[in-house]
Amino acid sequence: MSKKQKIHVKVGDIVVIISGFHKNETGEIIKINKKTGKVLVKGINFKFKHVKPNTENEIGEIKQFEAPIHHSNVRLNLKEVS
Repeated sequence: MSKKQKIHVKVGDIVVIISGFHKNETGEIIKINKKTGKVLVKGINFKFKHVKPNTENEIGEIKQFEAPIHHSNVRLNLKEVS
């Protein structure tokens, strides 16, 4: 049984990424997962998923989606708040 983590940001907040590949980029929080402690930031951390065709009529595709990042890697953007 995992505990829910206290997260310092809320949905709709403008945050700055403080570590990783997207360092110093800003984005808005779309979704928060308190169980894992991860947040989904709009326009940050895009991943690609290759989807195989299931039937003969379908074609394969590459889907692009935003992957969650840990809440400790984001900081509230105080310039946007004031």
